[in-house]
Amino acid sequence: MRTLFLAIAFATYASMSLLASESDSKRPNIVYIIIDELGYYEPAFMGGVTIQTPNMDRMASEGIRMNNMFAGAPVCAPTRCCLLTGKHSGHTSVRANGGGTPLRSNEITIASMLKDRGYATGGFGKWGCGGRDSTGVPEKHGFDTFFGYYDQVHAHSFYPPYLIRNSEEIPLEGNNGGSSGKTYSQYVIHDAAKTFIREHAQEPFFAYLPYTPPHGLFDIPDTDPSWAIYKDKPWPEPARRYAAMTSMVDRQIGEIFQLLQELKLDEKTLVFFSGDNGGADYFASNDHPRGIHQANKNPKTGVEYRGKKGVLYEGGLRVPFVVRWPGKIAPNRVSNHLGYFPDVLPTIAEATGAKLPAGIDGISILPELLGESLAGRKQSQHEFLYWEFTGWTAVRQGNWRAVKPAKATNWELYDLAKDPSESQDVASSNPRVLESLVAMATKAHEPVQEGTFTRTDRHERDRRAKMGKHDEPEPPKKQKKNFQTKS
Repeated sequence: MRTLFLAIAFATYASMSLLASESDSKRPNIVYIIIDELGYYEPAFMGGVTIQTPNMDRMASEGIRMNNMFAGAPVCAPTRCCLLTGKHSGHTSVRANGGGTPLRSNEITIASMLKDRGYATGGFGKWGCGGRDSTGVPEKHGFDTFFGYYDQVHAHSFYPPYLIRNSEEIPLEGNNGGSSGKTYSQYVIHDAAKTFIREHAQEPFFAYLPYTPPHGLFDIPDTDPSWAIYKDKPWPEPARRYAAMTSMVDRQIGEIFQLLQELKLDEKTLVFFSGDNGGADYFASNDHPRGIHQANKNPKTGVEYRGKKGVLYEGGLRVPFVVRWPGKIAPNRVSNHLGYFPDVLPTIAEATGAKLPAGIDGISILPELLGESLAGRKQSQHEFLYWEFTGWTAVRQGNWRAVKPAKATNWELYDLAKDPSESQDVASSNPRVLESLVAMATKAHEPVQEGTFTRTDRHERDRRAKMGKHDEPEPPKKQKKNFQTKS
């Protein structure tokens, strides 16, 4: 009898252990690192020659580099909304870059999706999808904690008088706003991110790290080791500061990977890394018309992507994009799969077994990441990709790309297979192709519905805090233009 009981008990334990193992394998930790403003060709793993990025390069060598994973929009706030909600910019609530335009209260994000799956959820950096006292604050969209900046104007300073944690102010010692202060905000934000990972090492977690450098005021402490790398370069000081800020974040990415290894979480963690929108062609001159760091110019071939941040040509949307998951994603791979930010949410849903929200536009790229045999299915493809922003519209199907710039009367059409620089408009010679793409764009757009504020005084205070003027009387309100509607 005792033998039978032990056998049954062992079988039950083995079964429970198997189920626990299966559950753990279906609930990997998720880390998403998004670097504000990092250009497509700026990291060394993309061919950049002016900025040192050894940890980004290592991540690319240990994972998969996605050459054709585009941003959701050409500027900060709308692209974050696409990433978090799995929707393209014809369906999102945040389509302008006003700084604090909010998500609607009922919108599901990656964080709320994973919270329902039992994940601890934390965000650290720049939010941009709803100022304080709006329907878009992160703690109303699945985040247990969010620490950093809610408003994008606030995020321009790395020496603000305070940061925000779950809508409450956290003072930073000795700071006066602008470029003056004692406490460098990115150090504090990064330390909080590491603390979150360490505190939740025994449960599945989602760590969203939308780090702000090198965007905003180009400031980094002279004592930071990354400044020593560039302080004597023959470039304007802002270009040297920008490079140093990028290398600083690269060092911090290395610290995240070191922490995952220390906690024995490396093979249990799916890590994404990307820029947030197309490069800004910073520090352009006669000698460097596309900027010193050449965000949109291939340093090996000289081929350029047209446009830059803020417009819907390729240069405004191309971002470096890498995914790493040891033991699941084969190392040192390069993919030309065509996708964009709305695909991140469904990919994470499939990887974690989370329930996929209704009404999204993205498709999971898990088969592309893992391989179709391990994923258990073939990789799906988009019928088309769609973007809109402040009067611009763009749609891509395969190598065909149609663009309608703001205030333009006619659509433009480009064959990217022959013309990756979008230099030859072939609309007149391909009317049927253009007609088909325009019909897709028309179908993709719906009128925008923003979230709302219950009050705006704290949001406006955060914006004034950029220059340390948060305690001054609020200036008279100006009439705001509405750039959200497409038509």
